[in-house]
Amino acid sequence: MSLRFSANLSWLFPELPALPARLEAAAAAGFVAAEAAWPAGCPAQALRTAAERAGVRIVLLNTPPGDQEAGEMGLAAVPGRQAAFRQGLAAAVQYAKAVRCPRIHLMAGRVPLGADRAAVAGEMEATLIENLRYAADLLAQEDMIGLVEPINSRITDPRYFLNTPHQAAAILEKVGRSNLKLQLDLFHCQIMDGNLSRNLETYFPLIGHIQIAQVPGRHEPDSPGELNFPYLFQLLESLGYTGYVGCEYAPKGDTLEGLGWLRSFWESRGLAGGSGKAAE
Repeated sequence: MSLRFSANLSWLFPELPALPARLEAAAAAGFVAAEAAWPAGCPAQALRTAAERAGVRIVLLNTPPGDQEAGEMGLAAVPGRQAAFRQGLAAAVQYAKAVRCPRIHLMAGRVPLGADRAAVAGEMEATLIENLRYAADLLAQEDMIGLVEPINSRITDPRYFLNTPHQAAAILEKVGRSNLKLQLDLFHCQIMDGNLSRNLETYFPLIGHIQIAQVPGRHEPDSPGELNFPYLFQLLESLGYTGYVGCEYAPKGDTLEGLGWLRSFWESRGLAGGSGKAAE
């Protein structure tokens, strides 16, 4: 089975201000799936209507980031913010139900400002495990999957608590819930650990979603950089990956013009657009 790609509406088509318009542009480009961070300012019904009209499936959303003015970027691992995490999770579940999205990224959050990472690691991990078990039980009632994503702390977010696949896998094992999976962004994984082939093979049973961007610029997969995406796509296919590959990158220019890499992929697999159907 060929890979299925998802347009990340928080990153692609930035020339269009609203998520429904970006979703429609993604559909016109051949995508049949889309994802987004927390869709602030976009009513669920507007996104669902656009998705149904365009024939696009919403496959991933985030939990709310928390108080962004105070520097929060997720709450699941932040001690003392358990009530706020649960409130945000409830809102995310309701939104996901409304747009028929089956996956929610449970954002771990940042080491508190001024705190030493090593000094608070134990308390933050305990908080994360507690919140993930709560989330898993709630998501199970809706037949949804929860995801945790390591975000690199070398470039993108120095204070993000969850920053390597090894750390995420160890926490998922401690949580022990089958409806919690690893969201593996190859951009972050390369920056923190490299060794992508072995990491994909090692953590494959845990992976529930993959995201891509070239390193170091975080642009299109065929832009200059460290990662050989044709090889990585072949590896994922050989492993039997059936989830989605989220295009979470910053276009260097016009989004549509920058999708040549994806059109080439579809053509190489004999596919018509992103439909996954063989071309006549």
